[in-house]
Amino acid sequence: MNGDLCSLIDMAEAAHNERMIKRGLKSFAISFGFERFAYLQTEGLRLRTFNSYPEKWQDTYLGSQYSLIDPAVTEAKRRMETISWTADNWRARGTSEFKRFREQAIAHGIRSGVTIPVKGGYGSVMMLTFASSEKKADISKFQDQQKAIQAVMAIHYRLKIIAAATIVAPKRLLSPREAMCLMWATKGKNVLETAEVMGISSRTVQHYLDSARRKLDAATVPQLVAIAKDHDLV
Repeated sequence: MNGDLCSLIDMAEAAHNERMIKRGLKSFAISFGFERFAYLQTEGLRLRTFNSYPEKWQDTYLGSQYSLIDPAVTEAKRRMETISWTADNWRARGTSEFKRFREQAIAHGIRSGVTIPVKGGYGSVMMLTFASSEKKADISKFQDQQKAIQAVMAIHYRLKIIAAATIVAPKRLLSPREAMCLMWATKGKNVLETAEVMGISSRTVQHYLDSARRKLDAATVPQLVAIAKDHDLV
């Protein structure tokens, strides 16, 4: 399994676009008896996903905010370790909304799977799921936790790099300091608060934010934050 996870990591780092990543994840899933994959990043109520699920299920899942009640997501976030799950064990959960979620998931061929969660920065959690229409998933293939985490992080950073390169020309990419100041701005911190957190002067923070505004053609910091969020640049 180590070799296959290493191949998945190598694939992610070599990918030039999302299509290559999707193709690699599909091949990996199928080779181990799964049919679908889903990468998910959560930060508060914000959710970003990259998956091979049916489009109708994607629309339903996002529109109904099912990530808030999805046991594969909630349990993985609670335990922060690789878990296996099956919809057949979800029957005891009582609300009509949950029962509807379970029925719809099974109807779309998502009945069991394995989910690998990883903690990210600023309170975010990334997770990679491999799902099957079968009743039970085999977690024994995912025992090397370190390699599994490396695979999730490789996919996470490659998707981030591809998104930034696609939307922003290279000369307009943010520097690490600009990106950090912008990240704190997205968290609602003002210049003085950001300066205190980063251990630099407020004047320097303002300099980095002004530079980021020029690169992303934003007239104000709120507009800069909106552009960054829309394009997943932070």
